[in-house]
Amino acid sequence: MNWFGPLHWERLFALDTPVAEIFLRGTIMYLALFLLLRLLLKRQAGTVSITDLLVLVLIADAAQNGMAGDYHSIPDGILLVATIILWNVLLEILSFRFAFIRKITHPPPLLLVEHGKINRAHLRRELITQAELMSQLREQGVNYIGEVKKAYMEGDGNISVLCYEKRPAKKRNKKTL
Repeated sequence: MNWFGPLHWERLFALDTPVAEIFLRGTIMYLALFLLLRLLLKRQAGTVSITDLLVLVLIADAAQNGMAGDYHSIPDGILLVATIILWNVLLEILSFRFAFIRKITHPPPLLLVEHGKINRAHLRRELITQAELMSQLREQGVNYIGEVKKAYMEGDGNISVLCYEKRPAKKRNKKTL
């Protein structure tokens, strides 16, 4: 085994894939995965936004390809990582400036409970069982559904809860005891 064989500098730093092809592949993969994750995985996202998760996964894969030799050159991998970051930044800028893009990238809250009544159609839409909803409510200190004024599934997959104000207990008159 020859550990110190000749380095092929031209393979390390020469682009062997056309720049336009790398950019197009990165663009298609980013946008396709973004749409799939946006449409299918809202409730599983938790505290990490879908675009953050997508960027991390794609960058890891793209960087691995560049380092492992799948692209045969470092610039190919760097260009793909740059394309992915470009689309992430561009979508964030566009969503800041245009409301219709913001609706796609940052979905509005979805009403799950209103005045103590569960919106079963919205639960079905997000594939949340009543038991899962109640578990999330209990984590936020809600003992029964009647305490909930409104509960929303936020765009990041978390559930936010607005409860009715708790009334102080009536003072009992010692004479009536």
